[in-house]
Amino acid sequence: MRRPCIAAVVWTVFVALPASAQTPQPFPRGGATQPAPAPPPAPRSPAAPTTGTVDPATPSEATLGFPVYPGAQFVASYDAGRAQRYYIFGTTASFVDLVTYYRAQLKDKGDLVFQEPPTHMFEIGKFNNETMAFPPGVTIKDWTWAGSKGYPNPKPGVQPDRFPSVIMIVPVPPGTAAPR
Repeated sequence: MRRPCIAAVVWTVFVALPASAQTPQPFPRGGATQPAPAPPPAPRSPAAPTTGTVDPATPSEATLGFPVYPGAQFVASYDAGRAQRYYIFGTTASFVDLVTYYRAQLKDKGDLVFQEPPTHMFEIGKFNNETMAFPPGVTIKDWTWAGSKGYPNPKPGVQPDRFPSVIMIVPVPPGTAAPR
């Protein structure tokens, strides 16, 4: 009884499987024409907007309560807890240009909170530890510090591939006093 089972397995491995494999194609011969190469795939449309267009999910300055640097691209928003969200924007502007812009817009000098990597914060409004997870304001970070290529753009097919600087905006939570 055992020998017919072994014979069936051997027959399957050595006879049936090679027979079901793809038939090899002969090499091209001299003078024979080769088939035309397949056309390149059509470019796919980007899943997110390119520079110059606005992502429909981008929060407005009215929603944020803070200005957004011109040309900054909305990257994502995250739940910060305690009814707060923070919003991330990527930009090709330099860290120094962003700090200068927000100093003028917010009429506040802000604070350089880290020198390596350079991180500048503008805390606007009063922070309440009992009702807020983050102080309302704008934080700018230089992502090219120490030779880094920048913050990777999470949206495929969108330019730029990396952002030299990132802006984080934390609005005042609903139901609290607006920033000064």
